[in-house]
Amino acid sequence: MKHIILSIIVIFVALPVCFAQSKAGKIDTAKHVTYYSCPHHPDMVSKEPGKCPKCGMALVLSGKEQMKATATKSYRCPVHVDVVEHDPGKCPQCGRKLQLSSKEQMKAEVGKVYTCPMHPQVALDKDGKCPKCGHALVEKKN
Repeated sequence: MKHIILSIIVIFVALPVCFAQSKAGKIDTAKHVTYYSCPHHPDMVSKEPGKCPKCGMALVLSGKEQMKATATKSYRCPVHVDVVEHDPGKCPQCGRKLQLSSKEQMKAEVGKVYTCPMHPQVALDKDGKCPKCGHALVEKKN
């Protein structure tokens, strides 16, 4: 009797763990709602772009949506420009590897810092030679 009860408990504990592990590898396919608001009337919120009913101004992405857009990287398919993902991977239409958008590539270029292996206090925004010793500068890893 103890063995039966123990095996039932093990099944109830192990079953959710198995489902959670198989679910972890899946991609989030849920459609997330984007909100738009009026620059002059932040209380006017819509799920679609349009005009503010109070003043007639064009609705723009809400502050929260703008922060999400600037904080998340975007990846695009080189062939299907309408395919935009927030995670690296493959295009669902053609299977090609998604690439960083041009905006993200520019941000990565601007953020590069080059340092001297012998003088770490030397930090420049472009590749070249160390002004102190002449060694080649290397890109600093963040």
